[in-house]
Amino acid sequence: MRVSLKTGTARRAISHQASAALSVETLGRGQINLTAALIAWLREIEAGEGAVTLFCRHTSASLTVQENADPRVMADLADALDRLAPETLSWRHDDEGPDDMPAHVKASLTSASLTIPVAAGRLQLGTWQAVYLLEHRRNPHRREVSLHYLGN
Repeated sequence: MRVSLKTGTARRAISHQASAALSVETLGRGQINLTAALIAWLREIEAGEGAVTLFCRHTSASLTVQENADPRVMADLADALDRLAPETLSWRHDDEGPDDMPAHVKASLTSASLTIPVAAGRLQLGTWQAVYLLEHRRNPHRREVSLHYLGN
């Protein structure tokens, strides 16, 4: 096995910090690609070298980094989450309907927050990667994702 390290730019003090709230109107269960909005925000704040942190402010929606080239990947991910947390089980917490607790489980299995490196103002995602908001509820919702950039 071979492991190599690429060093980044010269060390600089953290001199740039920015935050924002990204509001996302969902259509119900599904995935929303947030990558373009993140790229635009990083350009707007003139990001350099650093990291961006995203935090989903909900317990029935979540975030993930996943392949963006083949839409079947996201469909298969949704199917897998449905198999792991089906609506047909007898959940104790069902105050808002049969999709209530399964949505919480799916959010726990994915992620409430992500941190992505930024170099030269660009997200350091892999070639086929994108950032997605996952809506786990059947009905439309307005979701909020907090953004924070720290760098120079």
